[in-house]
Amino acid sequence: MRWLSVKKKILISLSYLLVAMLATLVTLTAVGYPWNASGSKLEQLESLILERFIGDADQTAMEDAAADAMVRSLGDRWSYYIPASEYAAHEEQSNNAYVGIGITIEAEEQEGFLVKEVKEGGPAEEAGVQVDDLVIEVEGQDVREMTAAEVRNLVRGEEGTFISVTVLRRGEQVTLSVERRQVQTVVASGRMLTDKIGLVTIENFDSRCAEETIAAIDELLGQGAEKLIFDVRNNPGGYAKELVKVLDYLLPEGELFRTVDYAGRENVDYSDADCLDVPMAVLVNGDSYSAAEFFAAALSEYGVADVVGEKTCGKGYFQNTLRLSDGSAVGLSVGKYFTPKGVSLAGVGITPDVVVPVDEETADAIYYDQLEPEDDPQIQAALELLEKK
Repeated sequence: MRWLSVKKKILISLSYLLVAMLATLVTLTAVGYPWNASGSKLEQLESLILERFIGDADQTAMEDAAADAMVRSLGDRWSYYIPASEYAAHEEQSNNAYVGIGITIEAEEQEGFLVKEVKEGGPAEEAGVQVDDLVIEVEGQDVREMTAAEVRNLVRGEEGTFISVTVLRRGEQVTLSVERRQVQTVVASGRMLTDKIGLVTIENFDSRCAEETIAAIDELLGQGAEKLIFDVRNNPGGYAKELVKVLDYLLPEGELFRTVDYAGRENVDYSDADCLDVPMAVLVNGDSYSAAEFFAAALSEYGVADVVGEKTCGKGYFQNTLRLSDGSAVGLSVGKYFTPKGVSLAGVGITPDVVVPVDEETADAIYYDQLEPEDDPQIQAALELLEKK
């Protein structure tokens, strides 16, 4: 009897074990365990979603989100992912030229996009678009829930075609037909502030920067300028080659700029003996990035310019834009910049010789070029400095 009892217990235990194994198998089958999974974790996850997700899955959107998250995980604010749909716009920005209508807009939450700037002589100005118009529709589509990138993609199109833009102006809706045209950004411009002091504003250091900056300087010198103020506030930087050309024009013989890449390779750019021997000042702020900071640093380290304004952001890395097979790209930090004296500005920036803080309203007016020089406290501080030299 004892043997039968033991046998019975063994059979019961085996039954429980079999039930447990079956339950486990059912559970694994229910969750879709990928018995034959291969590839990276991301590839496995993508395959599972595309094969078994009960809803709709946009493969391109999934891959863009994953790529963006991967780059963001680096913890480097300067590296970025560019979806294939936005690559053309990125290239246009770097080239300081694009097919569009010539306006700058700013999102107004749930209300539309406020026109902050209308390019002089551009298609939007010709069609009657005005500063402070509120864009609410493009091509009949309500844009109030859209992102700026989505609106930009709506506006872009084939050169010579027309687009309808509906704006709110003083409470009334106005629909305008605007031609899409090639629009070139003015990279550098000059104006006389006094009979002896000229102002050169440099918007960025992308394509055509050196050519336009040197032309603006020469024009001011021809008008009698004996001292110069360079405005690189809100300048996001750009190409090192453009920066070096401008510095070479301004500075005497010596080291201008140094880079060290991810493999430890070093490159040093030098200037020749030809230079511009006039007193200078440079205006900077918290939105002066990269090449703009190194422009100010070089003039300061050579002792030819005082720096005026607010502390810069401290971008000391440079990026390469690397294209991926699907047309997307990654802007990856691959090296460091150094000033002529070998100083890295990464995370440090430049503290001006003369600090002139401004409030948010004034900062916005400076950004959108809505402040006359006599009302700009930072320009006035630079003028005061140069008038003593």
